Amino acid sequence: MLRNFTCGELSISNINQQVTLCGWVQKNRKLGGMTFIDLRDRYGITQLVFNSEQNAELCKTAEQIGREWVIQAKGIVAERYNKNKNIPTGEIEILVAELTVLNRSEIPPFTIEDESDGGDELRMKYRYLDLRRNPVKKNIIFRHHLAIEVRNYMNSIGFLEIETPFLIKSTPEGARDFIVPSRMNQGEFYALPQSPQNFKQLLMISGYDRYFQIVRCFRDEDLRADRQPEFTQIDCEMSFVEQDDILQTFEGLVKHVFKKVKNIEIEAIPRMTFEEAMRLYGCDKPDTRFDMQFVELNDTLKHREFSVFNHAELIVGIVAKGCANYSRKQLDALTEFVKRPQIGAGGLVYVVCQQEDTYKSSVDKFYNQEDLKRLATKCNAESGDLILIMSGDTDKVRKQLCELRLEMGKQLDLRKAGVYKPLWVTDFPLLEWDDETLRYYAKHHPFTSPKPEHIPLLETNPGAVNANAYDLVINGTEIGGGSIRIYNKELQQKMFSILGFTPEEAQQQFGFLMNAFQYGSPPHGGIAFGLDRMCAILCDSESIRDFIAFPKNNSGRDTMLDAPAKISKTQLDELGIKSLNY
Repeated sequence: MLRNFTCGELSISNINQQVTLCGWVQKNRKLGGMTFIDLRDRYGITQLVFNSEQNAELCKTAEQIGREWVIQAKGIVAERYNKNKNIPTGEIEILVAELTVLNRSEIPPFTIEDESDGGDELRMKYRYLDLRRNPVKKNIIFRHHLAIEVRNYMNSIGFLEIETPFLIKSTPEGARDFIVPSRMNQGEFYALPQSPQNFKQLLMISGYDRYFQIVRCFRDEDLRADRQPEFTQIDCEMSFVEQDDILQTFEGLVKHVFKKVKNIEIEAIPRMTFEEAMRLYGCDKPDTRFDMQFVELNDTLKHREFSVFNHAELIVGIVAKGCANYSRKQLDALTEFVKRPQIGAGGLVYVVCQQEDTYKSSVDKFYNQEDLKRLATKCNAESGDLILIMSGDTDKVRKQLCELRLEMGKQLDLRKAGVYKPLWVTDFPLLEWDDETLRYYAKHHPFTSPKPEHIPLLETNPGAVNANAYDLVINGTEIGGGSIRIYNKELQQKMFSILGFTPEEAQQQFGFLMNAFQYGSPPHGGIAFGLDRMCAILCDSESIRDFIAFPKNNSGRDTMLDAPAKISKTQLDELGIKSLNY
């Protein structure tokens, strides 16, 4: 080894010890006849000292060394005169006797500091330099520890980690696949897996009753802060279970992870149905760190002369506690917020609850004080509160008010970092109707089982069927999702039929699975957690990119590799692809 210690482990107990360190130069500064170098590696920073009175030549060499040069230093550990309490090695320094330059460095395009002067795109282009910075390094190490704890827990309860293929068959359901042409079978294509869904079901049929895998998955979809074209999920499946068994098992995983990586005790995770989540919060992944639940107001506000409410399918409001002092400017800003194209509301009605049961509203022309008092009573609003009301089509207005609720939570500092509120959301609809294609799509995926009591509805009213499906939500972000699976051929064929597959198409796409069902398929179900998202939530980060060593940018490009990129005509010819014009 070129070193016998790292730059993060030496302490006062190592005084007078001969050591050899290697690393990158963080800083180089000259003070009088002394030169000081901060040497950095993955483990920390240690100060090196060069004294011109003791070794002028060595000191002169040290002065020439630039930032990010890779060096080896040999010397004696000494107690530091000006101690630095901000770093673990701040009580000591190395009196260097030998110095070797292992490699020089160009001047970096941005500073390798906690607060860098490099923008996102520049740091992405030089990601290998960005990875040297402490905040990024901390995130990568956190991800490692989280993955280790997941494996420890899953192993402790009898799960086997089994790898599944990356080159698979493209399927028409779900997000778009990344396609890989086959050279040996020209004109045919592999797809990269969006998840190992079918393989883990086949493993259950094979008798491996507890499977998991920390696996790379791929989806060719539009990007945002919590999406990447390639991502990692904790993929799990169990046999001979019902929904409650899955929730209890993986609630244990969540508690274990929080305790081990954050030292936080998580209480029993509450459960909420999809219908309840939509009614109370307007979305299927509510942030329950704060209350501000929806109150439906049709019976209270309709049948006056206000046509906007009278023609609405749903009138719904929230109470912002203590916000009666909002100025007209602030109220107008909230109105403009909900009218933004991303939200699309037509407007906002507000009611200010003043002292002594008096009220001021933006609809005083249509509602008297007695009306507004009944409204306040319905909303459990008190003096000093602000009621915010929206109306429209049920699905749209719930989404719009959900955005306003989250904005109010942000303005009132109710979405606090470091506070974690996990929630199970259950009983999702099995199917979604699409008005453009005039057909049903699977809300989760085609292999999700209906609630047993809803199976007869598949014949008469498929849109009313609930799925045996569940999501884990933390602080308004979906962390994982899963379901009890269909495990017999007849029900799976029925599901494919509802989704518009002919028997021939179903056999062509998924015949391997339906055939397997004929050879003793056990009842089974599972779940998959987004490892990247879990890291981001646990570290209060807005982007999963912070926890991926080499992420793509918002356009799906790797600016460091300059990928995706064109390939040569020779490669295209080998693949039998003739349609591209270079």
